[in-house]
Amino acid sequence: MGQIRSFIESNYLHFNAAALKDAAKGYEAHLEKGGKMLVSLAGAMSTAELGKTLAEMIRQDKVHIISCTGANLEEDVMNLVAHSHYERVPNYRDLTRADEQALLQRGLNRVTDTCIPEEEAFRRLEQHMVDLWVAAEAADERKFPHQYFYEAIRSGVLEQYYEIDPKDSWMVAAAEKNLPIICPGWEDSTLGNIFAAHCLQGEVKPSTVKSGIEYMMWLAEWYTKQAVGAGIGFFQIGGGIAGDFPICVVPMLHQDMGRDEVPLWAYFCQISDSTTSYGSYSGAVPNEKITWGKLGEQTPTFIIESDATIVAPLVFGWLLDL
Repeated sequence: MGQIRSFIESNYLHFNAAALKDAAKGYEAHLEKGGKMLVSLAGAMSTAELGKTLAEMIRQDKVHIISCTGANLEEDVMNLVAHSHYERVPNYRDLTRADEQALLQRGLNRVTDTCIPEEEAFRRLEQHMVDLWVAAEAADERKFPHQYFYEAIRSGVLEQYYEIDPKDSWMVAAAEKNLPIICPGWEDSTLGNIFAAHCLQGEVKPSTVKSGIEYMMWLAEWYTKQAVGAGIGFFQIGGGIAGDFPICVVPMLHQDMGRDEVPLWAYFCQISDSTTSYGSYSGAVPNEKITWGKLGEQTPTFIIESDATIVAPLVFGWLLDL
């Protein structure tokens, strides 16, 4: 037994600690039955370097599809190509508005305690992504946002910038596996904004990048085909669109498509510190999802109310037997 697994087994006995262990065991049991797992990434998990464990989860076929925000899609690659230029701000709680302005003037965009460098991260990727968008349009091709990232990674054009071991990049692992990715609301990301700017400048057309509706259409067919046997589980890290978008595919298939034979999600776990009140959908407990036709009465469900940057690597460590 690995050290992380052994430590959790011995010490994580109550409250959120016990929920973490139960969720990890449930995830493991689902895989052992031949089930597949969707992992959704909200927030800034890529900037938190979740790739150190998520990449190996992908390589070991413990993740079969990812739904993520545009930020998580791009920020893993940004960390890959600009890591040495990032700056950590351990005293971020004490920053004044003047301190924040000074960071901006230095080209540093802060995510909690970590600053992403404008030139080395955003602009370094921009030049290569624009080339791919322009080439696709010239060839009358349309692709999903993640497919352009895969193309950039596989081409080797980014390797000149690599500043971390690529084994710690979950996007590199995903590109190697050709892992399915859903990226709803990609427009709400730095590269999404950059793409919009180039569309406004007349360099490319908006249709060159496929839309969120097309992601849902693709997901509907993928889910219908893959949810046989032990079914597909849902491991949600954080809230927001990364989780809300893909989980809705089941009620859509049932209620809007009439595919009543398609099974519900077979497992559900959410890591969240969102308060369950005032219509906070991200903090909604799993039972509420039963009323929306997403989960069933017998679906194994877990909620771990804690910091995802602490919890997710521990769950993945358990599954990887580290």
